[in-house]
Amino acid sequence: MGSPKEEEWAVLMRAAIGGDANAYRRLLSSLAPALRGLARRDCARIGLPAGDAEDVVQEVLLAIHLKRDTWDVDRPIGPWIMAIARNKLIDARRRRGDKTPLPIDELAERLVAAEAADDGLDRQDLDRMLGALGERQRDLVRSLSVEGRSIQETALRLGMSEGAVRVALHRAIKSLAALYRKGE
Repeated sequence: MGSPKEEEWAVLMRAAIGGDANAYRRLLSSLAPALRGLARRDCARIGLPAGDAEDVVQEVLLAIHLKRDTWDVDRPIGPWIMAIARNKLIDARRRRGDKTPLPIDELAERLVAAEAADDGLDRQDLDRMLGALGERQRDLVRSLSVEGRSIQETALRLGMSEGAVRVALHRAIKSLAALYRKGE
């Protein structure tokens, strides 16, 4: 069995896959700080700028959202999450021109340790950064990344096409990454 945190994530993900939007929001709220701590440490470890960590976190959360139906509910969730996180770290490094593979050893333990070491400022940071976005981008990011709504639900709620939601989310994430790098 995995750690208690991983077991909690698995329970929440199973409920979310079953249609429980509240469970999905709780899952993302629990995952985000753990992923943030992991991304900060791993970006530093592999030589990526600290500003890339938030990009990696958002990409991991988006990938989890888009690929949640690929998780086998009978298997531990930690390795599935860690594979996504590892791939997003590799992608970030490759965007900078480095093609050396990353080891996956010990990443699950670091994810749980990162969750435990959260400094409590993440919520304030999130609110501050989202406040710097335009209203539509802020609504979109909150809907998808914070509240855990699907692309389809968000499109209906905001009166947009699903394609427009994807494009707008990509632009919002780029804007957030730029704000994070500037220390806004």
